[in-house]
Order: sequence, then structure tokens, then C-alpha cells
Amino acid sequence: MTFQMIFVLILIIAMLGALLLDVARPDMVVFSVLVILLISGILSPDQALSGFSNEGMLTIALLFIVAGAVQKSGLIDQMMTKWLKNSKTQAGSMVRFFVPVSAFSAFLNNTPIVVTFTPVIKKWCEDRGIAPSKFLIPLSYVTILGGTITLIGTSTNLVVHGMLTGTYGMEGFSLFTLAVVGIPIAIVGMIYLFTIGHRLLPDHKGFSQRVKEDSKEYIAEMHVSRSFQHIGETVKDAGLRDLKGLYLVEIIRGSDHISPVKSTTVIEKGDRLIFTGLISTIADLEEIKGLELETGTNIGLNDLKNGTSNLVEVVVSHDSSLTTKTIKQSRFRSKFDAGVIAVHRNNERIKSKVGDIVLRPGDTLLLLAGTDFLEKNQQSNDFYVVSSLDTPEKLKKNPVKGWFSIGLLLVMIAFVTAGVFSMFKAMALAVLILLVTKIVSPQEAKRYIQFDVLLLIASALGIGVAMRETGLAEWIATGLVSFGKPLGTLAIIFMIYFLTNLFTELITNTAAAVLMVPIGMSLAEQLEVAPMGFAVTIAIAASASFITPIGYQTNLIVYGPGGYTFKDYIKVGTPLSILVMITSVLIIYNVWF
Repeated sequence: MTFQMIFVLILIIAMLGALLLDVARPDMVVFSVLVILLISGILSPDQALSGFSNEGMLTIALLFIVAGAVQKSGLIDQMMTKWLKNSKTQAGSMVRFFVPVSAFSAFLNNTPIVVTFTPVIKKWCEDRGIAPSKFLIPLSYVTILGGTITLIGTSTNLVVHGMLTGTYGMEGFSLFTLAVVGIPIAIVGMIYLFTIGHRLLPDHKGFSQRVKEDSKEYIAEMHVSRSFQHIGETVKDAGLRDLKGLYLVEIIRGSDHISPVKSTTVIEKGDRLIFTGLISTIADLEEIKGLELETGTNIGLNDLKNGTSNLVEVVVSHDSSLTTKTIKQSRFRSKFDAGVIAVHRNNERIKSKVGDIVLRPGDTLLLLAGTDFLEKNQQSNDFYVVSSLDTPEKLKKNPVKGWFSIGLLLVMIAFVTAGVFSMFKAMALAVLILLVTKIVSPQEAKRYIQFDVLLLIASALGIGVAMRETGLAEWIATGLVSFGKPLGTLAIIFMIYFLTNLFTELITNTAAAVLMVPIGMSLAEQLEVAPMGFAVTIAIAASASFITPIGYQTNLIVYGPGGYTFKDYIKVGTPLSILVMITSVLIIYNVWF
């Protein structure tokens, strides 16, 4: 090993550790490593920037806009909601709902699909007395499986395709190259989920459902009487801003609801103060003269809702700027105009003062927010809005524009399939048409693009170049060949699949794919076999994340709302992961080797 190889290997190990421990946002971790490689001279500026001009990465940016236009129409949501309402039995409902959802996931970004349908499924389950946990993990899994069917089904496929065409000068994937493997594993996966997997799923109530049922454990009401010494003073001056274990989330003044409460809000006689946090410490408030605990009002979360506020459930994302800081330090209330009522982690409520909680990816927050919260934050990178317990009326959608967006996507897919356009050209034309026809405004297009994801992909592509240029990928491939060659090519394919899948469970699917593609290409060269087989193996394995909630963002989205624990993913996901691996490897071996 050369010094450069050792240096790059140490950096990659450090990067994997930082990603695993959530030291910072994944895009910032990977970008930091890219900058170090650039400054150290291992990568030239052209090599470091090659990922930012990669066709696959730019195609993903355009797809965000096209998918956003389709999602904006709300037509797919409405169709699937009506379709689900007509279902009666649990097993029949799963088949009826999840088969078309997996088909949608082959052509649309699966993250907004899961975000959209999580509250739909939760409400459907709660109306019928079914635990949402029986449906939400399958929702995530079928979108992952559906995403493996086409080139545009997931960003991972496009990243691998971009590396093949850009870095290695190969032809790359066609639109349906991966369908040879994707369709069989989707069928096998759904059969498993509808039978054995369904029995292994827990019978948990969702976070919001438990909060509604046990509202007395989450909120308490104090009445301001005339003897309160701080009437006419601000919340801050009255000493109600920094209370031990408690958080003033709303003030009810007659028919008015003041939420979120600002430090400058003035306290008046007769105000009803709504607190959340450690309700067991409410005795400290009772010692304040003039504050009386209202025990007979039986106030619940539904009592907090009126024309100006809603209860909304959100899940903190991997790319959130809120992580590593307390809720108070992140200025959550002023930034989002919403108050945090409770925080759940690993299916358990965090029992500490709300403002002192340091948020992590996957945390579920219950917010008291204004009616425009959903509209403002639906595309937020900080969290996924997964439900509103009192969803405000949606803006009236134009069905003609919605059908036009869907039709445009289908036409572009037809052009790509027929070989008229490349995927990049087709999506560029689609975005141009959407902008010219004003179906999507430039501001909306900018909002739909997930720049943190693009930074992660572009930076990771640069690290892949470093692995190839320094010879590190070839060195690792040589070690795998010497170990696996006596066992045969089939064993080597299993090894590549397993390594890629292990990385994607622990870090991110994009980073896993980018790290493994150079190794796969070196392996193909040393074994003197067609590299496409290893490329397909890596693309499928990088997407097939079922064992942990942190490996794939859709798993993270349903984690809190479904009331799941880490063990639930291991119990349900491990058999599925093994089934998908065996099916994939056997098909790949027979088709490409």
C-alpha cells in the first residue's frame, strides 16, 4: 500500500464512523472528506468537482422537480385514498394498496410517497381499530422494492449509472435494465410481507394516538387568578419562560388561542396557561401564588385546536439542521412558528424539559402549529411532516394541470424507453415544459430540489474517484479476489452484495453505492468478466435496506409514527433482506455472468 492509499483509507474509515455516529449531517461529513482530499493534493480541482457535473447527479436534480409537480397535483393521493377506502379485510387491503404503491415508486421519488401516505394509512387504520404498525413498515419496504425496478426509481440507481457513464465511460443502465432483478424481488418481497412478515409486525399504537389517549400525561392547565403578582408583565418577566421541566406551549384567553407563546407575550387575569414537559413537576407551579391547577377541566389535545392552530406530527430527518442542538438553542418556536408538545425516541417519550432535548434523526415531534405550517414546511429538509391530527383544508388543486404533469412524465418515460432521448435530456425537457406552462414556478422548482442530497451525491462521487485514482479500490478488489476466487464467482457476487448492503444499513445508500462501485469495477477487471453484473448487484444491494430504521430515509419516516422499536426492523427486515439477497444474486449470476 502506498501512503496515498493509506491516507484515503483512513479518511474513509473516519467518514464511516462519523456517519454512523451522526456527528454531523451526512452531506457535510462527506463534503468535508472531499475538501481534505482536494487540499491534500490527492484530488485535482477537476477531479473533486467531477461529481458536481455528473449526468446522474444532475438527472436527480431534474427528477426532484418533475416528481414535485406530480406530487403537487394531489391526484395520486386522492386516487389511492379512495382505493384504500373500498378495502375491507387487512390482507386484501395490503394487496390492494401496496401493489400500486410499489408501481408508483418505480417512477417517482419514494420519500414523498411515504410522507404522503403515512397519515392516510394511519387514519384508515385508526378508523377501523387496526394498529398502524401493521401497515407502515410494509409501506416503506414496498416503496424501496418498487424503486429497484427502473433507473429513475431511486437516486441510488442514477448515482451508479452516473459513475458508469461519467467515471468509467460505459453505456450505463437503460430505463429497465434493473427490472430483470427489480420485478422478481418486488414480487417475492410483497408475498413475504403479506404472509409471514405481516405476522411478525408488532401491534403498536402510533405516537399521536397514544398522546391523544394519555393527554393528561403530556399537558396541564393553570388558571391565572387576580392574586397572581405578574399580571400585566411579559412571560419572560413573570418567570414562565425558563421553568424546571415545563414549557409554556399556549395561552387560552377567552375564545383566543395564543400559540406559540413569545417571551414578550403579556399575561392577563383569567388566562389559561397550557404547559407541557415533565407534568410530574407541576407542583412547583402550584407554589406560585395566583396560579391554580385546573383539574376539573379535563383538557385534552383536541381542546387546543381551533381555527388558528393544529396538532402536527413530524419526524426529524437525517439532513436536519436541528440535530446536535437543543430545541431551545435551535430557536424552534421562532423559526417554525410552532411549539413542541412532546418528543418520542425509540417508541418512548423523552422525559425531560422539552427545550433541553437534543434532537436526533428519527425523533418524532408533536407540534402545536399554525394553519399555514403544512404549506410552509411540507418541503422542509429539517423534518418530514407525516401527519396532521386536524389537517387544514388543502388548497384547491387544478386537476387539468395535475393530469398534464402525470401525462408529461409518462411521455418522457416512453421517449427514454424508445431511445429518442437519454434520461437527462428527457427530464431537462420535462422541467422546461413545466416552467414554460407555469405548472411549476421557479420558486417551487427551487424548493423541490433537495440540495443537501445533491451535495452528498456529488461529494461521494469525488471520493469514489479518489479510491480509483490512488489504487485503493484495486487493492481491496485484489483482496476479495484472493479470498473469494477459490469459492467461485457466485460467492464473490454474494460478498459484494453483502458488503454493499452492510454499508447501506449503517451509513447511507448513496455513500454505500459510491464506495462499492470502484471496487466492483476493479473486481470485474481482475476476474475478466462483464462489469455490468457487479454494477447491478451494487445498485440493488445499496437500495435494499430493511434491517435498520437509519439505513434508508423511508424507514426513518415511519419509525416514530408506527411506534416501532429498533428490534421491529431487525425482526421483520432480516428475513426479507435474506430473501431479496438470494433472489437478486441468483438472477444476476444467471443473466450477467
